[in-house]
Amino acid sequence: MKRLLPAIGIAFSLALAACNDQYGSTARSLAPIPPQTTALMSSKGMTKSDPILVRLYKKESELEVWKKTVDGQYAHLKTFPICRWSGQLGPKRKEGDRQAPEGFYSITPGLMNPNSSYYLSFDTGYPNAYDRAHNGSGSYLMVHGSCSSRGCYAMTDEGIAEVYALAREAFSSGQKAFQFQAYPFKMTAENLAKFRHDPNMPFWRNLKEGSDVFEITKRETKVAVCNGRYAFNTVGDGCAPDPTLSPALAQKDEQDRHEVAELVAKGTPAVRMVYTDGGQHESFRQTAFASTGGESGFAILDSRPRRNLGDVSRPDALAEGPREIPVEAPALSTPGSRGATVLAAAVSSRRPASARVAAASAPAPAATLASAEPDAPAQTAAGDESPFYKRMLGNVFGAAEPVPAVAVEPAPVPVASSPLPPSRKSVAAAPGKGPAVAPATASKPQAAAAKPERHVSASERLRSASAGPAMGGLVSN
Repeated sequence: MKRLLPAIGIAFSLALAACNDQYGSTARSLAPIPPQTTALMSSKGMTKSDPILVRLYKKESELEVWKKTVDGQYAHLKTFPICRWSGQLGPKRKEGDRQAPEGFYSITPGLMNPNSSYYLSFDTGYPNAYDRAHNGSGSYLMVHGSCSSRGCYAMTDEGIAEVYALAREAFSSGQKAFQFQAYPFKMTAENLAKFRHDPNMPFWRNLKEGSDVFEITKRETKVAVCNGRYAFNTVGDGCAPDPTLSPALAQKDEQDRHEVAELVAKGTPAVRMVYTDGGQHESFRQTAFASTGGESGFAILDSRPRRNLGDVSRPDALAEGPREIPVEAPALSTPGSRGATVLAAAVSSRRPASARVAAASAPAPAATLASAEPDAPAQTAAGDESPFYKRMLGNVFGAAEPVPAVAVEPAPVPVASSPLPPSRKSVAAAPGKGPAVAPATASKPQAAAAKPERHVSASERLRSASAGPAMGGLVSN
């Protein structure tokens, strides 16, 4: 027994070292932050050790890295182009739907993968508490290198190398987790007006609440799940919103609703954007269509030598580009009706809501973004409850009961038309995969039991199975 004790102690020490060494498996995972980015940070009063926050937009195919500054707020550092994402605008709902996640996720060191088959990667943590509340299924939804996606965000090897290095340095300096905010598009008045009748709008409106909190505070948005909805700006462990932010949020809500109403009144058409299978940043299009080799069409925002994109999934789908399908608006009120008068008043003036209420012939209770929350204070605006206003903008700003998002089903994709890129190596998943949004009530399914959503050959699966679950199972990107 005495002879066993030293051996047990050595084994325990090695185990602790392995847990703490999240990044040491490959040379590429230890690559430094490029000097151009280091200089950019210095010019903005940032250091490599400052915490980060990531915001991502599908339609624009951009990933933003923000860094915490000395005043405790986050400031934008750099924007990276996304080389490939799959599916449609809208949340991921089920295993195999090719959808890349949308929502608020928390990325811990255990979700970083230095041994990714796609150079480097981090797991988004899908499904989080919100996804599970809506019976979402799926696993191994990654942000990784290369230019191939089946439910992931592919950044090219150069892109993910820099994002990974920024995260690694923040974690090494004490950040416990960074927030990953994934949106269908930038929450501008133009996009809200354009997609106002999309069936996903109730879900997107909920995401906008969190986006508004960040835009106002420039601090990491506090996230919870209450009654099947994301809840932001909450007090303590409950679902009640922080009253100190309510006036600023109400003012932003008022400004946004006014701008959307103006755009609709000017004739902005309501559409649904449909992709054959996802999209990519415009800067990559020429290279992606030419071949799987060649130089990247994007300079990675600095002067480093460009590298090949690697495998590009479904270039045929990318070549077709997205289509804007007109969405018929419900019948509007007749000219001169109360609804038409109310909308005209809202568009023609930036007067306070109380003034518009006085001008309306018969004021009605308000319906705002905030009013979807039971504890949010009601705002007053003329005609918000009129049939005309509801049909025009209600899907964007109207009050609603919690409604599960409806993802747009992508067109059927023949297996033969989806070339699978060669995997670099079989790897094991880093520990710590788990729910990303508080309050969490259940742990993430074990990797061994999940059906990985990744580009992996049969021979690779066999090699992985023989390797054993040393780090928690097969990593799938």
